[in-house]
Amino acid sequence: QVQLVESGGGLVQAGGSLRLSCAASGSISTINAMGWYRQAPGKQRELVASITIGGTTNYADSVKGRFTISRDNAKNEVFLQMNSLKPEDTAVYYCNALILLLYSSTVRRYWGQGTQVTVSS
Repeated sequence: QVQLVESGGGLVQAGGSLRLSCAASGSISTINAMGWYRQAPGKQRELVASITIGGTTNYADSVKGRFTISRDNAKNEVFLQMNSLKPEDTAVYYCNALILLLYSSTVRRYWGQGTQVTVSS
């Protein structure tokens, strides 16, 4: 019923930039919050950044000042601008959204398939 499709990952040198995009589609009434998580090999998935429908943002301490999350509510899209990338930012990045479906009263969490970000030193 709902798909989250990410794009924009890749290989970049330390200090470089990447921009991730995620588009949600399907029987969507409202997207309450959207965010990005990441998971490095051997580590737990962690929150990178989130943004509410009203535009309130939250960032992991490790990315504050380097990453910026934004969204386009009209297009059900969320973006992550990543600057000053470090090798420790290497991970699979997952888009996440809390979505109220059409004709439903339940908000559910949906995940994208993930996109690899690799930062070389």
